[in-house]
Amino acid sequence: MQEIIIKFFTTVPPLELFLIFIAKMVEVAIATLRVILINKGYRKQGTLLSLIEILIWTLVASRVITGLAEAPMKGVAYCIGFSIGVYLGSLIESYIAMGRVLIQTIVSKENEVLVHRLREKGYAVTTMQAQGMNSEKAVLMIFANRKGKEEIIKEIHDLDKTAMIITNDVSTLQGGTITKVRKLLK
Repeated sequence: MQEIIIKFFTTVPPLELFLIFIAKMVEVAIATLRVILINKGYRKQGTLLSLIEILIWTLVASRVITGLAEAPMKGVAYCIGFSIGVYLGSLIESYIAMGRVLIQTIVSKENEVLVHRLREKGYAVTTMQAQGMNSEKAVLMIFANRKGKEEIIKEIHDLDKTAMIITNDVSTLQGGTITKVRKLLK
């Protein structure tokens, strides 16, 4: 029994297992990015990533499938690389933060300072009057790049601790007032 366990772990050189793991992790991270980018409308970038993804997959899968029965650790390294690749791909995408968001904020009605400060920083802010449960409110709609949304949310909270903030990804945006610098960043 001990010989079987030792053979299980030592049939494949550790360097080969490491390379399978790294290659699969990179391939799946690229695949995760590809899916997210295509869903956000970045077809050209997604297509380029698919080329790299399938090239890596072909090389790694053929290496693992050939000899999997004799060296099951190849399959284990492949599986671990896959799961870590999904996580890594989602981290990379959130760091890149491509695309736009709609930030909807419900604030107290007398919050012209917040609107002025956001507009001063170059954000297009649309305001609407609203009725809350106990008082009149204002609804602010701000379209922004995902990359800077945390800065906007912090600014809102700094000026109105009770603000309710909702963010949604935006796939299509036409017309309105968007500064040229902000348009280029999509």
